[in-house]
Amino acid sequence: MSQEQSLNRECANAIRALAMDAVQKANSGHPGAPMGMADMAEQLWRHHLKHNPNHPEWVNRDRFVLSNGHGSMLIYSLLHLTGYPVSVDDLRGFRQLGSATPGHPEFGDTPGVETTTGPLGQGLANAVGMALAEKLLAETFNKEDPSGHQHTIVDHHTYVFAGDGCLMEGISHEACSLAGTWQLGKLICFYDDNGISIDGEVKGWFTDDTPARFRAYGWQVIEAVDGHDSAALGAAIASAKAEQTRPTLICCKTRIGFGSPNKEGTAASHGAPLGEDEIVATRAALGWSSAPFEIPEAIYEAWDARAKGIEAEGSWQAAFAAYEAAFPDDAKSFLRRMQKQLPDDWPAFSAAALQAAQAAGASKATRQSSGDFIAELSDFLPELIGGSADLSGSNSTIWSAAKPVTSNPSAGNYIYYGVREFAMTAIASGMALHGGLIPFTGTFLMFMEYARNAVRMSALMELGSVHVYTHDSIGQGEDGPTHQPVEQLTNLRTTPNLCTWRPCDSVEVRAAWCHAIERRGAPTALVLSRQSVPHQARSDEQVSEISRGGYILTEHGERPDVILIATGSEVALAREAAEVLAAKGHGVRVVSMPCAEVFAAQDAAYRERVLPPTVRSRVAIEAGHGDYWRKWVGLDGDVVSIDTFGASGPGGQVMSHFGFTTDNVVMKAERVLNAGR
Repeated sequence: MSQEQSLNRECANAIRALAMDAVQKANSGHPGAPMGMADMAEQLWRHHLKHNPNHPEWVNRDRFVLSNGHGSMLIYSLLHLTGYPVSVDDLRGFRQLGSATPGHPEFGDTPGVETTTGPLGQGLANAVGMALAEKLLAETFNKEDPSGHQHTIVDHHTYVFAGDGCLMEGISHEACSLAGTWQLGKLICFYDDNGISIDGEVKGWFTDDTPARFRAYGWQVIEAVDGHDSAALGAAIASAKAEQTRPTLICCKTRIGFGSPNKEGTAASHGAPLGEDEIVATRAALGWSSAPFEIPEAIYEAWDARAKGIEAEGSWQAAFAAYEAAFPDDAKSFLRRMQKQLPDDWPAFSAAALQAAQAAGASKATRQSSGDFIAELSDFLPELIGGSADLSGSNSTIWSAAKPVTSNPSAGNYIYYGVREFAMTAIASGMALHGGLIPFTGTFLMFMEYARNAVRMSALMELGSVHVYTHDSIGQGEDGPTHQPVEQLTNLRTTPNLCTWRPCDSVEVRAAWCHAIERRGAPTALVLSRQSVPHQARSDEQVSEISRGGYILTEHGERPDVILIATGSEVALAREAAEVLAAKGHGVRVVSMPCAEVFAAQDAAYRERVLPPTVRSRVAIEAGHGDYWRKWVGLDGDVVSIDTFGASGPGGQVMSHFGFTTDNVVMKAERVLNAGR
């Protein structure tokens, strides 16, 4: 072994030592993966990765994603060794409450962690989104000046480590197929082919020809790389970086738990501490004599990437200064977008949009109202990029001036995802994580279930993705219960950090979209109707109150005896029922609550003005599962809802069949009124 190879191995062994020590101290974790991938990580991070530990958010850094996130001590060790603000004490606190080194890498908790991973395969899909964002931003902003000089300010790679489990998950098929179609040449995936999962040797349940599979996707595949040979790894990475159009899969044959005399290559090293005796034996086998959590100074010096990072970012800053001089408007737009700032005239644009919709008074399906506004938003916000899972027309996510994203340089803003709801949502998260784009997705509300975990991850990471869901209830009709959502609204509303809007007309649709665009630090679900809904008359004050999530839409009488709370298409039903109740002499208030989560976050005075605690006679009306609304109507109230699966038939007939009629609302309202007397 040459001197250089010896140093490479010693640097990799530092990862192995930190990983097994931290897992042992926590008495919890996965030592095998970081020990097996240590040589891969050493070669990438010390010799190829472009990053700046002094500034983890430098916009032109390479992105690194640990898709097999259970091996989190790999990335924590790398961040610590290369000079990020991750201390030895942080490593000692691995998996402890409040530490910067949680059990799986979490975006926002640890400087240098690009995405939250753990649910296998999703990190790989996030990486596809990051690579797509890099490509689209490069196509938009890299320019040639009149003298013929090429200015390149977006130019970086996305690297991802993925294991057998990631490639077994169906999302990996969806996302990697698209990566090949889009020719994401700066996406490089290291396949940690160790043949072991929790249940043991995967050859009993994972016999795919992985190289053939990825070649079929249109990837460059570099096969049979010894994942413990630094020279072979370095050559493979160089070949991958030289490829311009195809993403690359580097198949690295590794041994899980590398260095452990008794547990290397077995499931015993996968998800449990090695044990004190085995750690002593492993130190001896590796020739590692340092005490737990101690790294020789020479190894720290070999790993330290801070000076190189300052130099790399400094070179980019000089290039950006030249770009700014040549293209000042583009430079300003680039910085604004990367800093997640909206244009200065956004408040005027959004206010005018709501006023125009209120003045137009159009009655149409809310999905159509959404589509109309997307077209206006795309003209105003060049960073808006959307797509649908093969339902562009049905979701109304496509617009006449949309430019498709293709394999060719196009700087497109519309993505045809095909029937890939899960990958679509995770890819959108990757674009949001990268920065510079505001992604939205589209599918039927029922098919949110295919993407459910990716929706949850977008909320966990507090990303500004917008999830457009149409065909929102049994009102969609003839397709029947397989396509009619029932429990999905409750699912979305009970997801932390996620705001779920179900607007009743075009004005509320625009208010919901504006709220979603302004809410850069968390995702939004827009739930829209297939069927036409009537426009609701409002005052200017009521229009301004839509953004508060719930507001008084109509009032009959000096004070309400009963309050009807409704969302979406059922707001019109509530208004009709209120008129009948008012004609019978009851004081009735109709509250439109397009976003209960936003309403719940308002100050107590406003909430109590809209829903006075003294008015206990309340009826909530929504064509979805009713349990969510019990907290809003209380023990004295009632809910008009559907708590079973739907049925096939014309939408209006199905709605009537399940009790969404004026008569039924009036009956329930009178029942709660009588019970309260």
